[in-house]
Amino acid sequence: MKRTIREARPDDMADIMKVMDAARRIMRQSGNMHQWGDGYPSEAVIAADMEKHGGFVVEDGCKIVGYFAFLPSPEPTYARIDGGEWVDDVRPYHVVHRIASFPDAHGIFSSIMDYCFSHEPNIRIDTHHDNAIMQHVIARLGFAYCGIIYLSNGDERLAYQLVKAVERKS
Repeated sequence: MKRTIREARPDDMADIMKVMDAARRIMRQSGNMHQWGDGYPSEAVIAADMEKHGGFVVEDGCKIVGYFAFLPSPEPTYARIDGGEWVDDVRPYHVVHRIASFPDAHGIFSSIMDYCFSHEPNIRIDTHHDNAIMQHVIARLGFAYCGIIYLSNGDERLAYQLVKAVERKS
């Protein structure tokens, strides 16, 4: 099947929430018991991504199998970083949040990152201490660990950044 990525639409919400529920189950099964609790991400959070034109779905054929937010800087929670520093703290960047997929949809993270890097060479991402799956795929793609950031509620997240060289066209 052909995989495509497109901007999410309000009529995708029910399918997106099914993907979020599946991702939450994957987290719990892998020992990540605390991330995405209390109904996060809610429909309101996803709708806010869409309002900013930063919510995206991943489709295999015509079926939504993944979701992510791809938002331009600045990310307020990235203003403070402890135990390290950003790879590049000068140039604008995009942040990737709320990556989710069905367990049988393989290669979603790579598809998302290919899409994101085709639009922005400087990307930051963060994840929960207990999210071993996400830490693995982030490291596998070459992101550098930069330190700890804090969400607005004070929760810690592991922060990463990857800056790709921009190819100049002759």
